[in-house]
Amino acid sequence: MVHVRFQGRSYDFSESQLGVNSNISDAALKERLAQHLEVNKNQLQDYVVDRRPGGDLIVRPEAVYG
Repeated sequence: MVHVRFQGRSYDFSESQLGVNSNISDAALKERLAQHLEVNKNQLQDYVVDRRPGGDLIVRPEAVYG
């Protein structure tokens, strides 16, 4: 499963929906997500990809503290 937080909304995609697997690079995943969301890939440039032990991928904005 790929969980995405983008522009204040949450999305859940199966890997097959995006045509990816858990071994995909961060850059390739962001590019595929940009295509799927129909946005410029630069909009996901600063996003973080968290790889969970169960195989899920979480794509989210970088957290800024302080």
